[in-house]
Amino acid sequence: MVSSTATPTRAVTASRASTTRTRLFAIPEMRWAATATALFALGLLAKLTGGPSWLWWSLLLACYLAGGWEPGLAGLKALRDKTLDVDLLMVAAALGAAAIGQVVDGALLIVIFATSGALEALATTRTEDSVRGLLTLAPDTATRLTDDGEQTVAAVDLAIGEVILIRPGDRIAADGRVVDGASEVDQATITGEPLPVDKATGDEVFAGTLNGTGALRVRVERRAEDSVVARIAALVEEAGRTKARTQLFIEKIEQRYSIGMVVATLAVFIVPLIFGAPLRDSLLRAMTFMIVASPCAVVLATMPPLLAAIATAGRHGVLVKSAVVMEQLGATTRVAFDKTGTLTRGIPDLVEIHPLPGSAVSEDQILCLAAAVEHPSEHPLAAATVRAARQRGLDLPVVHDFAAQPGRGVSGRVDDHHLRIGSPTVLTGDLSSVADAARVRHGSNARPTRSIAAAEIVATVHSRGRTAVVVLREDEPVAVLGFTDQVRPEAAGAVAALAESTGSTPVLLTGDNPATADRLARQLGIGEVRAGLLPHDKVTAVRELAAGGHRVTMVGDGINDAPALAAAQVGIAMGGAGSDLTVRTADAIVVRDDLTTIPAVIALSRRARRAVLANLAIAASFLGVLVVWDLVGHLPLPLGVLGHEGSTVLVGLNGLRLLRSSAWRRAHDQAAGHGAS
Repeated sequence: MVSSTATPTRAVTASRASTTRTRLFAIPEMRWAATATALFALGLLAKLTGGPSWLWWSLLLACYLAGGWEPGLAGLKALRDKTLDVDLLMVAAALGAAAIGQVVDGALLIVIFATSGALEALATTRTEDSVRGLLTLAPDTATRLTDDGEQTVAAVDLAIGEVILIRPGDRIAADGRVVDGASEVDQATITGEPLPVDKATGDEVFAGTLNGTGALRVRVERRAEDSVVARIAALVEEAGRTKARTQLFIEKIEQRYSIGMVVATLAVFIVPLIFGAPLRDSLLRAMTFMIVASPCAVVLATMPPLLAAIATAGRHGVLVKSAVVMEQLGATTRVAFDKTGTLTRGIPDLVEIHPLPGSAVSEDQILCLAAAVEHPSEHPLAAATVRAARQRGLDLPVVHDFAAQPGRGVSGRVDDHHLRIGSPTVLTGDLSSVADAARVRHGSNARPTRSIAAAEIVATVHSRGRTAVVVLREDEPVAVLGFTDQVRPEAAGAVAALAESTGSTPVLLTGDNPATADRLARQLGIGEVRAGLLPHDKVTAVRELAAGGHRVTMVGDGINDAPALAAAQVGIAMGGAGSDLTVRTADAIVVRDDLTTIPAVIALSRRARRAVLANLAIAASFLGVLVVWDLVGHLPLPLGVLGHEGSTVLVGLNGLRLLRSSAWRRAHDQAAGHGAS
């Protein structure tokens, strides 16, 4: 086993949280939306408590100005481009409401639209910040080797074919191939592999990955702008721009509705004037029409169910970033999973101990010796060995002469015995050497049975998709240890529930080796596996699934998953161990790292979509009746306002039913029932 430096983890500090809050209000749209909401609340409070009319009118009109100037300006710009959108329509309807005394209704419309614009601006800003943060993974400088010695140069200036020096603990500055040296490299950010990978001459390395305890000389094979980490950033940006064009169902008809409403309002105003109606009566009828025909109830028909579902999901450990995402979750027909850190915990466990024939040691004795030697090491497999020994209550003896050899393993002296614990790729050769030495000592006909047994057990452990480690005492193998990643206990149930609810088995997309991936897939009931994937390969896989007619939801946790999360219709991040970029790129975050919440939130989304359709039917019915009444008869303004507000309240209350905890329980039980069926 290879010793390595500790893998860095994401620390969320109080100062960082404070900085995040400060940056939220650095976004202009956030400031205006917050101001408009505060003014609306104060104005409504002043009105309800009997405050002077000038006070609450002033507060609500200030709300109009704070929240309405930006969408109004955007609407005017769109009008200049011969496009009529709901932004301008909403501002006009709000002003019309104020003109006939319904200032509260208009202010509510303004608040809704200002908040929507602020959330969109926030999402855009965070995506841009995430991409910039990703690019900082690769160091700014590199140590270039020349005939004259070492030179510190900018990483972006490295040319293909140049050789750079990577010291222990450094991040690698460029994609390339090792030409000298041996070390272990933590490349989870690129491939998602849970353990550091041994690197020696001829092996490929990636910019932004973390070198371990050895020194490497690397020949540059790609310029900075073509590196894998740079391509990840480009993929995230491209997919984000594509997804930004996705709209809610109601937005797809806004253009036609907007034009129709404006034309109808003008007709209601002008036609009576032509036939001699008084100006005030025509204006009042037109304003009444604008109020009853304004899409308040339609807007509330869509948003409250989705926002209520978002709030309910959030209380139960799933943060959904927007109403668009909540709507799209329910349309999922195929779920794609990353492996390490998603279906598994990314933490290795010692699951096999094989004392070799003739070694005269028990499992506990082997574990005690191995843990004693591994104790000074910070390698994940070393930690797993020590953890297993402690779980058995073993007392570890003192180790002397501890040493770590990059790319080869660790060694030490325990109870006057020299022990070595090494990685399988290196010790396969060592086993042959041990066999040769045994023949020299015992004659050419001697058979080094322990060496042969060790080689056979290593092969068996590997065939099961596990990581093998060999323990040698006095340079002779005495045991083989087998390690595997911890599968999340709820993973199988979640996979079954998703297969039932979406009508198709989830697919596994992983950078890990095929043997390990296939074994996990069989264990969890996953039918399709694509292994050995780099980030751009995962994007390709997601797009292929989408091209096959599926609405894909991708679930992952690492930086290497971020492009695939962005490319999927919905990206879900495992938030407990997820990288900053993944969490920010994702559309939803599983805060508690509980996979069973994924089928539950999909079921909740489907309930929200049904509520939206019911609300649209209610809103359309009220709107149709009121409009027809106003056009063919004489709809009194108070009755029109009552009908309009009544429909608004009705659809709002219907949507808010999803705020109840029972809504989540039903969704979770529905998902659990699918999984059990």
